[in-house]
Amino acid sequence: MTRETTARVLIEALPYIQQFHGSTIVIKYGGNAMVDEGLKHAFARDVVLMKLVGMNPIVVHGGGPQIGELLAKLGIETHFVDGMRVTDSATMDVVQMVLGGLVNKEIVSLINAEGGRAVGVTGKDGELIRARRLTLTREQPELKAPEIIDIGHVGEVAEVDSRVLDALAAGDFIPVIAPIGVGPDGASYNINADLVASAVAAHVKAHKLVLLTNTPGILDAEGATLSAASRDVVEAMIDAGTIAGGMLPKARCALDALAAGVTHAQIIDGRVPHATLLEIFTDGGVGTQIV
Repeated sequence: MTRETTARVLIEALPYIQQFHGSTIVIKYGGNAMVDEGLKHAFARDVVLMKLVGMNPIVVHGGGPQIGELLAKLGIETHFVDGMRVTDSATMDVVQMVLGGLVNKEIVSLINAEGGRAVGVTGKDGELIRARRLTLTREQPELKAPEIIDIGHVGEVAEVDSRVLDALAAGDFIPVIAPIGVGPDGASYNINADLVASAVAAHVKAHKLVLLTNTPGILDAEGATLSAASRDVVEAMIDAGTIAGGMLPKARCALDALAAGVTHAQIIDGRVPHATLLEIFTDGGVGTQIV
């Protein structure tokens, strides 16, 4: 890279640094970015740089593949209903071990190794994420009422107590959140990380929600990546079935965050090195911005 190119890159980043200085940005970290060694270190550097230029990043991570791997090693059979892992007590113990221990602490260590000051928490710490049990229902033609399916310790976000995050921000720490919530009875619940990221972004009044995925972003009917889309356009694409499969819950989480007051939501390609920085600090970006 020539000096002139380096200068252009820095100049292009300047207005974004000014715009987002002091802003809270919630990042859902998952997919290939969590398993590829090069991408893991690149993500950690991105988060540290964001903090050093005056932003307040909050990381919410997943860990489904890692949970599945440990369950297999322990000989615990895994079942899924509508894409959600049935989580009995034994499985929940593994979920807490993997998300709150192995994965969370690895991310914290990576960020700290790059010069950041990260602190790992689960939603149980300080009752950061209060949860309620998620119930699934299915319509059965032969039944008068919908069938209720029990999937165990799987929850949804009931409330976020942002005081825990406020305290960490006041100490200049970078929060790294494992998506485990606590119920009214003190029980633990496994919650989808996209849902947690969206809820956290809404409750801390984040300027931006960034969702890392294994796709280029939202694709239109012809398969082309949309660099930007309005809420109305995304909702129309959902209604038309253009947005479906694994992208559907991510798009809905982004829309929920925007409806709650988050200014921007991005669904970006986490397979690209430094995808977070490219999306935030450059004109082109690496995904789809929903405004």
